[in-house]
Amino acid sequence: MNITKKFGSRLKEIRISKNISQEELSYRAELHRTYISSIELGKRNVSLVNIEKLAKALDCQIIDFFTVKQK
Repeated sequence: MNITKKFGSRLKEIRISKNISQEELSYRAELHRTYISSIELGKRNVSLVNIEKLAKALDCQIIDFFTVKQK
C-alpha cells in the first residue's frame, strides 16, 4: 500500500472514530467534500497545509495520521 492510500485510510479511521461525516469534516477543515473523499481513497497527495487543517478539524495531532492505533 502506498503512502497516499495509507494516509487516506488513517484519515478515514480517525474521522469515523469521532463520528464525523465527510461533509462535516470538509466544513470544519474548509475543504471540499469531494477532496476529502479523494484523500480517503488514496487519490490525492495532500499538502502539509491541508494536513494541518484536517488535524485541527479532527482535534488531533498531525502525528496521529502517521501512527497506527494499538489494539
